[in-house]
This record gives sequence, C-alpha cells and structure tokens, in this order.
Amino acid sequence: MTLDLWTFDVGVEADTVETYAEACFSRVEQSWANGADVVVFPEFCWMGLERFSGRKKGLRGVSDLFWQKVWPLAQERLSQPEKVVILGTVPWVDAASKNVRNRAPILAGGLAHYQDKLHLTPWESDFCPGEEIRLWRFGGLTFAIVICLDIEVPELAAQLRPHGVDVILVPSATETSLGVERVDRCACARAVELACYVGVAHLTGNSEAYLINENIGRTAFYTPSQAAFRKVPRITESPVIETGFQRLRCDIDLKALARMRKAKAETNPVRVQLQTCLPVTFD
Repeated sequence: MTLDLWTFDVGVEADTVETYAEACFSRVEQSWANGADVVVFPEFCWMGLERFSGRKKGLRGVSDLFWQKVWPLAQERLSQPEKVVILGTVPWVDAASKNVRNRAPILAGGLAHYQDKLHLTPWESDFCPGEEIRLWRFGGLTFAIVICLDIEVPELAAQLRPHGVDVILVPSATETSLGVERVDRCACARAVELACYVGVAHLTGNSEAYLINENIGRTAFYTPSQAAFRKVPRITESPVIETGFQRLRCDIDLKALARMRKAKAETNPVRVQLQTCLPVTFD
C-alpha cells in the first residue's frame, strides 16, 4: 500500500471557493494517478476558506462553505472504490447543540468517515472536544486518525493498544518548530509503542484567518522498531518549511506487518501486559 503525505499552504492563490478546493483535489488526483492508495492533508487546511466567507466570518463561516459547497464536490469527485483521502480537518457545527468540532473528513473506498479532535489547544477555545476514537478498515488494515495534539497524549495511545491499529495518520497544524517537534517526536514514539506505521502531515503558509495566521511544518513517516523493519528507514522526516506544498511518498508493507505480528522471540511493547493503578511512592 502506498501513502502520500502532503503539506498544504493555506495562503495558496485562489479567487473562489472552487479554485481553493482545486488546490487540494488536484493534488489528491495527482497522487492517485502516480500510484498512491492513501493521501493525507493537514489539520485546518480548509480554514483558508475564511477569505470567501463574507459577513459570516470565523469557524461557522468556514464550516458552511466547506460542508455545503466543498464536501459535496469532494464526495462526487474523490469517492473511489480503491482509494483513500483524509481531507485535513475543518470546523463542523452540530445542528442540535450548535457545538463546533475540529473534524477530519475521510473518504475511504467510496465510504465517508470522520474523526473529531479529542484534546484541544488553548487557542481552540471555540471548539468542543470529540467524544470517541473511530477506527476504520481499508485494504486489510486498521486505520486511526489522531489529530495534532492528540498524538501527544499517551493515554490515548494506551486506549488504542488492544485494537491492533496498523496505521495512524496525523493531520497537524503548528506555528513554531517546537510544535512540529512535539508532534513528530510523539508520533515516532507511537510507532514504537503501538508497533504500527505513523504518518504526519503539517500545515504551512500564512493566512488572515485568526486560527492559522502563521504555520510551519513538514511531512514525516515512522515505522515500528522491530526486526521485520530492520532493512528499511524507520524514521523519515522532510525539511521543515514555512510556505509551499511538499509531498512525501511512503510504503506500507503489509507482509512486514504480518511477520512482526507472528514474531514471538523479540521484545515488542504492544504485547506487554499493562499494569494499571500501580502505586507511586516517594522515598
């Protein structure tokens, strides 16, 4: 299985909602035409739509534009039976409660899925956190979408342990190199402790949207540190960039995952029996 991770520049030139969407859609189709099976875009990549939202500014304006205009186009154009795209994240407004969530829209094998961000940063005060981890299957593998700060929370990784996750994909948006470092170092740790692939896609560029006015990032891909992966790069990180688009192509080796799962005579942290509620003492 082939994975393409993309940065996305929210300052991309566009004079309409449709041309902004085209900056994403065309790259999805480019990746698919060149052999990718799964394509991932960063957190908040659709906040760049705020420039077109008129009087209804902010999260709700972007939400309306995406879910009413862009999402129907995406479903029509990008619903492919043997392909997957994670379209970054976008605000979503619950019709009943009016709560706003940071949601990752997903098209996998022609089916629509989503994942809400579970842990929010201080500047996401207008959002409400998600309430569940939603796993889905594609190509014989179990996928999880873990959004930005969520990958930094080890308790979330512990909840994923019993479910045999094969691939974690991390849409992210950070404004400093320290943010990039936190997300990527934790993503690498998750690949080790959960014995799974982890791919990260960061946002880039500058925007007038208050939530994402400055962004830097890169693409990164991590494999388990197990014998089945001894002969391949286990840490692949592109240079950090401030603007522009960057693609990282990665291979998900189903046979290597199967060999790792069968190997019994090596240390594998995902097999360790968790000891919960251990006492903590100070001498």
